[in-house]
Amino acid sequence: MQVVGITSTAILSLLFGIVAPVYAQQQSEKQDHPEKPQVGQHEQGKPEQQHAPQQEHAQQPQRQAKPEQQHAQQQQRQDQNKQQEYAQQPQRKDQNRQQQVAQQRGHEQPQRTQEQQRVEQTAWQQHRAGNWQSDHRTWQQRGGYNGYRIPDDRFRGYFGSAHGFRIEGLPFLVVGGYPRFQYGGYWFSLVDPWPGSWANNWYDTDDVYVAYVENGYYLFNRRYPTTGIAISISM
Repeated sequence: MQVVGITSTAILSLLFGIVAPVYAQQQSEKQDHPEKPQVGQHEQGKPEQQHAPQQEHAQQPQRQAKPEQQHAQQQQRQDQNKQQEYAQQPQRKDQNRQQQVAQQRGHEQPQRTQEQQRVEQTAWQQHRAGNWQSDHRTWQQRGGYNGYRIPDDRFRGYFGSAHGFRIEGLPFLVVGGYPRFQYGGYWFSLVDPWPGSWANNWYDTDDVYVAYVENGYYLFNRRYPTTGIAISISM
């Protein structure tokens, strides 16, 4: 029995002597070479840090694109305004052309037949004064003018010494034996005879104008500017 106990003790001592150095060596190696982290732990954190600057960098062009977008919108509005102006120019030209045509048509002289010309000539010749000084009367001598009065702004725009015209070809009537012609939207009736010193066809060849003198309207001949014929105006 003693032999067995001695032998067991010897074996345990031998094993202890072998295991102890080996364990100490393993602990030393662990200290010298610490455990490497698992692949998934450290590398998963890197993409977030790497992608964060990229996101910030991607957002910068968007911020910088806002002024460019505003400039593009302004340019687009300017182009639209120009297109509208270009589109309106033909319309304005057409309107101006239509107005010019309307004005020209207003001044066009209607064609008269020979019979109408004969009636007009007879009416004018019948109202030629034999003695101007005794045959004519001013509006004051007639008791004042009582006919239609042309508005001042209309008169300044179409009548007066600066706006001459010819009676030839204008719409013509004989009312109460007196000549009447239409001009500027109004009818003008002669209530005085015309001076015998004037040319026989002055109403076809001479420029005349309508003036307002001493509270009444008169027809003046540019060739004889000192003599005015009393006239009455109606619509």
